[in-house]
Amino acid sequence: MLQAIRSTRPGGHVGYVGVAHEVTLPGMELFLSGVHLHGGPAPVRRFLPELIDLALKREIDPGRVFDLSLPLDEAAEGYRAMDERRSIKALLRP
Repeated sequence: MLQAIRSTRPGGHVGYVGVAHEVTLPGMELFLSGVHLHGGPAPVRRFLPELIDLALKREIDPGRVFDLSLPLDEAAEGYRAMDERRSIKALLRP
């Protein structure tokens, strides 16, 4: 979470889905960053059974959301590619 906040420009937005567990945010750093933090619940129980069934029947490919794969040390390029709409979702590998 801190990496996302620190790599977002002032006035930018960081979104997350679900509950962030074991995450502490330094309030003053978040305040001074000028970054907007938005999150909320994901209705997983409503959609997951159908999605699992579709994936098992190979009617959908959940892996297709990742259209760029990069090593972890190129994470900044992944964020840049998504920001510039050259990528939908970057997969970072160790």
